[in-house]
Amino acid sequence: MQAAAKKIWGYRYVVLLVVWLLYIINYFDRLSVLTFLPFIQKDLQLTPVEVGQLASVFFFAYALAQVTAGYLADKFGSKKVMNIAIIVFTVVTALTGAVKSFGHFIALRIGLGLGEGHHFAPAVRTINNWFPMGERGRATSFFATSWAVAPAIVPIMVTSIAVYLFDGQWRPVFYMLALPGLLGIWALWYFVSDSPKEMLAKGRLNKDEYEEIGYDSSTADQSGGQTKKKVNYDVFLKDGYFYVYVVALFCQLMVYWGSTTWLTSFLVKQHGMDIKQMGFFASAPYIVAFFAMLLGGWLMDKVFHRMKPVALIAYLGAIPVLWFLGTVEKGNTGLLLTLLLLSGFFINLNFGSIYAYLQKRYPKEVVGSATGLANGIGQMGSFISPLIAGYLVQVGANGVQNFSQVFMFFALASAVAALSSFLLKEKQITVSNTPPVKEAQTANL
Repeated sequence: MQAAAKKIWGYRYVVLLVVWLLYIINYFDRLSVLTFLPFIQKDLQLTPVEVGQLASVFFFAYALAQVTAGYLADKFGSKKVMNIAIIVFTVVTALTGAVKSFGHFIALRIGLGLGEGHHFAPAVRTINNWFPMGERGRATSFFATSWAVAPAIVPIMVTSIAVYLFDGQWRPVFYMLALPGLLGIWALWYFVSDSPKEMLAKGRLNKDEYEEIGYDSSTADQSGGQTKKKVNYDVFLKDGYFYVYVVALFCQLMVYWGSTTWLTSFLVKQHGMDIKQMGFFASAPYIVAFFAMLLGGWLMDKVFHRMKPVALIAYLGAIPVLWFLGTVEKGNTGLLLTLLLLSGFFINLNFGSIYAYLQKRYPKEVVGSATGLANGIGQMGSFISPLIAGYLVQVGANGVQNFSQVFMFFALASAVAALSSFLLKEKQITVSNTPPVKEAQTANL
């Protein structure tokens, strides 16, 4: 038994690593635009209002894509949908280097949002298919660390490429970013399959690991595509707690993308930092976020066996940290750095766990659709948060900007997320021969 156990860890972690790297590539594309936005604004002679529209339109298209992504992943298989998504956002990223006008840029931002928006739900569904129930929290949390690693390394890497290879020009960098996309397309084709059964047949997955995963081949054909039995979406659509969960996710994404969008402006405009100093402080929360996400998944799987305690620790901890972060006086860099590190920890502690909630509550044949719909609604929080925050920035008579109300807004969003998490039920819903509506209602009691 010990010899067999040593082999059990194998191929599913290869799949997880590839899915993680593919999402790093996804984030490279979207964050590169944000990094070079001041230079793009200057070259295209864009107004601040137009820049705000460019930032928001991506999230709007991204949110819409989530819903169809989950449905398509359930119907045709995750791998096919991810492959098309990566091709689309790789092409759009390369074309960004040739952008000539505001209208052209708007079209590319919509295309990037639609392409990247069809990547997330299939990726989560792939993890759901490849990991047993007791490991999904940790697996999803590791996948979520891509959202911490990318913001920590992308600005440094793309600006270095621009300076050292292209004499400070931003356009060639986007042409070069097509190369990771092409590599990702190959890695997806070679290493990943929709179901473990495919890799078992190819000899890459041993029988011990296949049994450890516990993949139910009765719910999918050998291509991992259409399910053999009719999928019942009422399992989550008529589950009231699904919508409570959506509120929590909506608020979490408001806080994450709102703070990510405005963090550099906060450091430069309120604290007067130069580019070099700002880069260090802006990266700090995401370095901590990597470990926070892994810890959250471990706590969910090994300690609490539920998401709710992890969520409450994360959201309740974020409230005072965010509230006081916006009030730190200029020059008090020690306190500022401390609060940034704490914000990175609490904002991201529940990030992997919150997506594992759907995998643990609903049958795997509807996980893609449930994730897509939930993330589609949730990403609207990403769309409206930067806009609301923009109206809350206070500009003094001397032109100095104050972000205290912005971070108070993020703290209030965390409070709503905490309340929603407190109300959640996490009992697993199973599909039986009883009517699906009654199943969902029974699980709510």
